[in-house]
Amino acid sequence: MVSEKPAVQSKHVCVIGAGPSGLVAARELRKEGHSVVVLEQSHDIGGQWLYEPNVEGEDPLGRNPFLKVHSSMYESLRLLSAREIMGFTDFPFLVKKERDMRRFPGHREVLLYLQDFTEWFGLRELIRFNTRVEYVGMVDYGEFGKDLRWVVKSKEIFTKGDDENDEKMGEEVFDAVVVATGHYSHPKMPSIKGMGTWKRKQFHSHIYRVPEPFRNEVVVVVGNSFSGQDISMELAEVAREVHLSAKSLDITEGLSKVLDKRHNLYLRPQIDSLEEDGTVLFVDGSSAVADTILYCTGYSYAFPFLDTKGIVAVDDDRVGPLYEHTFPPSLAPSLSFVGIPRKIIGFPFFESQAKWIAQLLSGKRMLPPLKEMMQSIKDFYNSIDAAGLPKHNTHDIGNFEYCERYGDNVEFPHLEQWRKELCVSTILNMLVNLETFRDSWDEGDEKLLQEAFQSPHFTQLGSQVLTFQSQFERR
Repeated sequence: MVSEKPAVQSKHVCVIGAGPSGLVAARELRKEGHSVVVLEQSHDIGGQWLYEPNVEGEDPLGRNPFLKVHSSMYESLRLLSAREIMGFTDFPFLVKKERDMRRFPGHREVLLYLQDFTEWFGLRELIRFNTRVEYVGMVDYGEFGKDLRWVVKSKEIFTKGDDENDEKMGEEVFDAVVVATGHYSHPKMPSIKGMGTWKRKQFHSHIYRVPEPFRNEVVVVVGNSFSGQDISMELAEVAREVHLSAKSLDITEGLSKVLDKRHNLYLRPQIDSLEEDGTVLFVDGSSAVADTILYCTGYSYAFPFLDTKGIVAVDDDRVGPLYEHTFPPSLAPSLSFVGIPRKIIGFPFFESQAKWIAQLLSGKRMLPPLKEMMQSIKDFYNSIDAAGLPKHNTHDIGNFEYCERYGDNVEFPHLEQWRKELCVSTILNMLVNLETFRDSWDEGDEKLLQEAFQSPHFTQLGSQVLTFQSQFERR
């Protein structure tokens, strides 16, 4: 007797956020036959990539649980990753005439790519814009493996006039919720002696947009991540002095070149204290009298709308417990997260997450038993401790092999070799040539690019892909 295949289940699913991870989640869920509603607080798709120049009214240090401004993009931001490696597997990030044709384009080009993706796959009809999720909670919480349902409460904002808005509260019950709100919105702030009494300007880079307001100022930039370096270089063009405060003074060759070139940009150690007269004291005894302190200190995971009765929590930037950075075991697969991992080639990884979630909800695939998932999480946490890594690095993957093992859950294709090699090449180039890596590369990259453009990834849609020479003739 031939056993019958289990019937494919269609679920009513809420996706929170219409950024890259939310869009690809919606696409995969619908492909599996689910009913999908995407709730997006902004007026358009894009998430972080929807640039918002108006930051008036936002708390400068990001202390409100519900922020008014979602995007942290500043006007001049260009990609850290080359466009060739970023695209979803079935939708290449093509160069288009009359648009930003650079290999490392500005943020608007990514938004246009995501808009192309949305239109190509007909996703806009699934999205409710100007709708902020206020609350997500379980209707009932019973045994593991039993069907869970979720109530989602949201606030829809209508514009009545130039300065008037109207609000409409909504409530709907879903079989599953996919959280795709990103992780570059809620500022992570350090604790520095004197912060509370320092009377001059201080704010997080979340609301930094352009350098002009800092003309002729003395600015202290806290944080030597790439955004801290990038913003410091930009500020040095207009500010009187820029002091870049870093945890470690062991810097890359690329940053060393920048410091040698800009005589008003200084590398400083960590801040010891902030004095009421505007003085910033550093731990080595040096000081600067600053007009502004800009905190480029990163972002925290935050889900102020989510009520799981304490099952899922954020502890020092560890969202847990999550099986494979995606599923809270006792609530899976009815609750899932897309876009938590960092230090990866994001778009393809989000796509593999979305496929797994969609197929689990339809019953095509099954998760391991609860006990096995919890043990896997425990082993993973132990490996982080054994490696001496801090808890806040839990979701920093930085590992091609992990991404491929993850994709194997749904037979997702492994990353092409050219994609991996271009990624590594960019990182190495950036370490040496911090200012110029986006616009200069070697013959090795040119060969990899030729290989990429001839690969199925770029030819699959039958599009006319520009030749290598014409694509980069403006180098």
